[in-house]
Amino acid sequence: MAEHDSGVPAERLDDRVLLRELEAIHRTRHETLLHGSAEALATHTARMRELEAEYLRRHPARVPAAGRTRAGARARATEE
Repeated sequence: MAEHDSGVPAERLDDRVLLRELEAIHRTRHETLLHGSAEALATHTARMRELEAEYLRRHPARVPAAGRTRAGARARATEE
């Protein structure tokens, strides 16, 4: 992705900035979906995917929280 299109390429961001960018893009996702133009939504989606892919590339062994797995979701459903 060109730097002038959607910011600094994700692979060039340090970890702190990458996390800050991810937080910001997730915070603005709903508003972009509801009220953004088709072009704005496409740009937002591309940037979000780029940032998320870079995070996952850097952290391939991340451990999901138990409640964020299918087994955890099933366990919560039986508690209700």
